[in-house]
Amino acid sequence: MTSSGQTSPTFLHRIEAAVARAALAGFARLSPARASAVGGFVARHLLSLLPFSNRADENLRKAMPELSAAERRRIIRDMWDCLGRVAGELPHTKSMHIDNVGPVPIEVFGREHFESAAATGKAILFAGAHMANWELLPLIVRDLGVPIHVVYRAANNPLFDGIIESLRGNIALGTVPKGASGARQLLSILKRGESVGMLIDQKMNDGIAVPFFGMPAMTAPAIARLARGQDLPIIATHCERLPGPSFRVTFSPIISARRSADREQDILDVMTELNLLFEGWIRERPGQWFWLHYRWPKPNTKRKRKRRPAG
Repeated sequence: MTSSGQTSPTFLHRIEAAVARAALAGFARLSPARASAVGGFVARHLLSLLPFSNRADENLRKAMPELSAAERRRIIRDMWDCLGRVAGELPHTKSMHIDNVGPVPIEVFGREHFESAAATGKAILFAGAHMANWELLPLIVRDLGVPIHVVYRAANNPLFDGIIESLRGNIALGTVPKGASGARQLLSILKRGESVGMLIDQKMNDGIAVPFFGMPAMTAPAIARLARGQDLPIIATHCERLPGPSFRVTFSPIISARRSADREQDILDVMTELNLLFEGWIRERPGQWFWLHYRWPKPNTKRKRKRRPAG
């Protein structure tokens, strides 16, 4: 184990990291638009052939059973294109800014909601999802005058964390790992009046069951607990990929947690509202969400053993 508690890198980890560094160095030599296009081309033509695509198909069958097989294939192809573009754009993230300042234009909708939350003088909790280029969200919030700390899940390959941190640079105030130590750090950050952003659309086994696409999905409730416990506003953020590349980032109206006698119901209500909001955004642009993650319980592939008759 490393000093940070992560598993020591294996030989395969080192190979993966070397390939990632080489690819990112190549993307950095291209213009943002060209890097995005190349990343998308490689992902949709090569990476889409990997067995991982079966996970996306399973999730689409569950979440949107009305889709035909051809529609699912198109969405999965679009998803891979989007993921490849995110990789191509990573070395250029620092140069991206709102309102057509810089090489990649970014529109902002719902700025009035952002400004209302900022006017409270309180720390703001930003809820995001793995849509379009989610790495842009801390940069957009910073450009609007509210730098944030970002909650993250450590990569399975411990060498990736260092690579991503070097690319993020000073976009965020800092990063906070998920887990018990991270929770204590978050409380300290919020008490200082500093804002926090977190992606809340992935499965958390020890979370709470919240409806998502009509099915119970284990969801991390931390953002609702913090909002209720510290009386803080939540703003949901949504990133859309437009042609170009260009982007649109939308801020939702403020979401507030009730503080009734039923604490758990208050938390469930907030997470239900957030899941419903993200579900609507995903349905509008399904090819821009990360369908590879097992958001709902994995299918039970174990076959039950038949009991032999007595005698």
